[in-house]
Amino acid sequence: MAAAVVRRGPAGWWRWHRRVMVCSRTMASKTPVGFIGLGNMGNPMAKNLVKHGYPVVVYDVFPEACKEFQDLGAQVTESPADVAERADRIITMLPSSPHAQEAYTGGNGILKKVKKGSLLIDSSTIDPAVSKELAKAAENMGAVFMDAPVSGGVGAARAGNLTFMVGGVEQEFNAAKELLTCMGSNVVYCGEVGTGQAAKICNNMLLAISMIGTAEAMNLGIRLGLDPKLLAKILNMSSGRCWSSDTYNPVPGVMEGVPSANNYQGGFGTTLMAKDLGLAQISATNTKTPVPLGSQAHQIYRMMCAKGYALKDFSAVFQFLREEETL
Repeated sequence: MAAAVVRRGPAGWWRWHRRVMVCSRTMASKTPVGFIGLGNMGNPMAKNLVKHGYPVVVYDVFPEACKEFQDLGAQVTESPADVAERADRIITMLPSSPHAQEAYTGGNGILKKVKKGSLLIDSSTIDPAVSKELAKAAENMGAVFMDAPVSGGVGAARAGNLTFMVGGVEQEFNAAKELLTCMGSNVVYCGEVGTGQAAKICNNMLLAISMIGTAEAMNLGIRLGLDPKLLAKILNMSSGRCWSSDTYNPVPGVMEGVPSANNYQGGFGTTLMAKDLGLAQISATNTKTPVPLGSQAHQIYRMMCAKGYALKDFSAVFQFLREEETL
């Protein structure tokens, strides 16, 4: 008896094709992974992929950033398009929306040479609307785009303890998670494309507010005669405790291994915090959401950028407040 012929309509064929692509990516495990953007965060993230046995294909606008990866055996390319030609799973970690748009849709962008069925994961912190635009452009080329911004900072990136907030097609989440768990201890599915960015923007707005609050409280206590280490100890056993006070204290001499112990070098730059707070302001305006403390935090970090703190860690707000008697 002849086998029955199964006929699939367009929708049924696409569901079947997607299942095949997801299965293929799951089985592909140690095939090359592209990584674009090897800055303070991207560098340790890509290194953790190497540590987990993944061959990586890298690109950065600054060629010197690629040298140590070449020494580790990575393939170094000349453009994002070249990365897409050599890998069908690509992670990007870039400073802002324009950088991400250029990397994906520019003249030598990923989408110029992307393979059908490729999985594109953007860990930059950008405007959710831009994530959605890039997802649509990737879909038009037969690829899958997911936003997966991170929280935890450079220390967590080095330790592989980042938190990833992922937005995109749910059926693709496990394929993305396989790679992201090499770089993070928490990988959370948030919903459709753009929701990962939404979660990150909310987190960073709260982080900025709490850092400013911690800096203000520590500054006031010191001027009232309290020893900063003692004050930090009291805060951290009391209701005022927060990540900014117990893990990333902004006062020099209170903690070791944080930017405040190193003249606010390294860590998460003030420019980037100001950028993220700007994204929060745009989202708040678009959704008619009142964020008075977020707005004030945005203004403070913008002033810091204008007064020489742009390249310092965002916890330098303590130093800024110490110097700005008129605020």
